[in-house]
Amino acid sequence: MLSLDSHYKALYVYAEPRTRNNDTIIRLQGKRVFDICFSLLVTVFVLSWMIPILGILIKLCSPGPILFIQKRTGYRGIPFSCIKFRTMTYSPKEDTFKQTTKNDCRVTPLGRFLRRTNLDEMPQFLNVLVGDMSVVGPRPHALPHSAQFWNTMPSYRKRYRVKPGITGLAQVRGCRGETDKLIKMHHRVKYDRFYNRKQSQMLDIWICWLTVSAMLRGNVHAW
Repeated sequence: MLSLDSHYKALYVYAEPRTRNNDTIIRLQGKRVFDICFSLLVTVFVLSWMIPILGILIKLCSPGPILFIQKRTGYRGIPFSCIKFRTMTYSPKEDTFKQTTKNDCRVTPLGRFLRRTNLDEMPQFLNVLVGDMSVVGPRPHALPHSAQFWNTMPSYRKRYRVKPGITGLAQVRGCRGETDKLIKMHHRVKYDRFYNRKQSQMLDIWICWLTVSAMLRGNVHAW
């Protein structure tokens, strides 16, 4: 397993140059325009009232901050601050990374609802607005999580050749939640790499539709 300090060094070393043709540049510019427009609409018409209302409920459910901000691995492996609604009990002295497990006692009752409906991810539209994330792309992992697979899984770092997303192909195909077995991470990376190669506006729209459908049903793998 790669140490966290070594992981930081590996992240920045990984930012190798890549050649892009005109079609790729136009597609990426179109994707960025969509990201800005969509995240701006969500910020103005949804987050403007959702953050105050859920903020009050989160405070009533357990003491601590409204938002949970965690360093995660971003585009080309560069870390960024990922924003979520806090869904767990707050422990300022707890700094050890631990994935959420099924029936995790740290998750609050409100937090279970937010996770099951993916509403805990809504503040990440602010990450999209500033350019750290995209609406659709591979989900960003916490730095210690990435350190575990960075040099041991050949295709793992390749998933960061595009911006991480609020939702992604792996998530809508059921590869989300705890990766307690190595095969689960292999499946997730396989879907992420497929998305990287085949990404298009129609694929993004399809993934967004499946994400909304899962939110309405409640995702059984969202703990």
